[in-house]
Amino acid sequence: MRSPLLLVVLLAVAGCTETATPRPDGGSNGTSIVLADRDEPATLNPLLGYGAQGVSKIYDGLVEHRQDGSLGPQLAADLPEPAADGLSWTVKLRGDVKFTDGSTFGAEDVVATYTAALQNPVKERFSTLKSVEQVDPSTVRFNLTQQHAAFPHLLVLGILPSEQARPDGQPVGTGPYKVTDWKKGDRLLLEANDSYFNGVPKVKKVTVVFVTDDNQRARRMQDGEFDGTVLPPKIAEPFAGKSGLTVQYHRSADYRAVRLPAANPVTGNPAIRLALNYATNRQGMIDSLLDGKGTIAYTPVPDALAEEFDPTAKFRFDKTEAARQLDAAGWVAGGDGIRVREGVAARFTLMYPLGDDLRADLATAFAADAKAVGVDVQLAGLSWEAIRPRMGQDALLYGEGSPFDPDLMLYDLRGQGSPAADAALENGRKLIDPAQRAVAYKLFQQAYIAAPSMVVLVFPEHAYVMRDSWNGYQAVVDPNSYGALAWGPWWNLEKWEPK
Repeated sequence: MRSPLLLVVLLAVAGCTETATPRPDGGSNGTSIVLADRDEPATLNPLLGYGAQGVSKIYDGLVEHRQDGSLGPQLAADLPEPAADGLSWTVKLRGDVKFTDGSTFGAEDVVATYTAALQNPVKERFSTLKSVEQVDPSTVRFNLTQQHAAFPHLLVLGILPSEQARPDGQPVGTGPYKVTDWKKGDRLLLEANDSYFNGVPKVKKVTVVFVTDDNQRARRMQDGEFDGTVLPPKIAEPFAGKSGLTVQYHRSADYRAVRLPAANPVTGNPAIRLALNYATNRQGMIDSLLDGKGTIAYTPVPDALAEEFDPTAKFRFDKTEAARQLDAAGWVAGGDGIRVREGVAARFTLMYPLGDDLRADLATAFAADAKAVGVDVQLAGLSWEAIRPRMGQDALLYGEGSPFDPDLMLYDLRGQGSPAADAALENGRKLIDPAQRAVAYKLFQQAYIAAPSMVVLVFPEHAYVMRDSWNGYQAVVDPNSYGALAWGPWWNLEKWEPK
């Protein structure tokens, strides 16, 4: 059911289809752009996690993910080359790059950045990296503890100048834009890097305004404050008829799931986990909550990973089977309809972040499906500050996913499901041959279906409202990191040109 505030926003947008929205800065030449994002970054330092999936605007990595998800060289002169034993990767560097502070990019900056990465919060992403060394002024070598076929995909990490390669370093990179001001809690101001090695951007000024609430962003977009923003599909749709604006929908590998902590006696119970997967009406969620803008998800592997995706790994929507699973495991319905086993009621809390309407709607629909088979799900909309300390005990409406390589999003699921699933993930990481890796990930999906560790719901399409004032837009399959400063329609903003 739509909230009154959401209805007001939808009606206001739908009722104003003829008048062009005013430009947010009063300009007309298209050399500046104002975007609204849902989430403000906690940091602008790559060592603390900023731009982990690339496309950070401020930094470049050694490689970049291209429109089709493949890797291309960026600060590297060529793609990384593996050693015969797969235990090291050698990278040749470009010689024509400068940082925005005027210093010259070289091998010492790569070594300093990745050496610092091994001692900072991003170190878990680089768990197979033993060391990085300078071979010569234009060559570096990454030494690994084990074979890791997806390792080159991690080399999108933004490179810092060697003297700035620390957690408190300034946001100095080689990227197409540089930071001019960051008013925390409000907006980030960027301007073009006029020395950018890959071509000076035609969009000279970028302002990113941070507005957490979906409805507020829609209202302010309608009022002409922004040139573009990300919105849930239902809120974005009415903008399609408005003069001067377009609505773009991106496929995503960004799954939404109910994460079920193993430490909780209810959410960690195998029968509860399996039954909830049968009880969930995923197609109903797409039809009623996403207006058809999404794909059913049974496992975390998206169909965008065509070689690894297993279309047979799925659950049918079958509440009778869900009840049978619970009965067989000794979960008996009580007088109030809620099942009980050995004195423990089938009841748990499901958290979702405040201001995220889609997650709130998915949580509500999931709770209704669970209630129909005797599992009581108590909903809790909370700030992320309140969510994080409870993630080990309470369920979470979770988001994650990548269209680039399955290892990037699946390896951290080890220990949450079955030994067979864990073994498949280990093989997927170590195997080098693409065909063998594809087999490993299909085995993971089959093992996951047999013993799921969470309830994966949907791959929602991401919806964006954009002013139609520039050329250069290219559609991509989004990962879970998307918006004004990451993947999404502005992923290649440095290549855009005013119309």
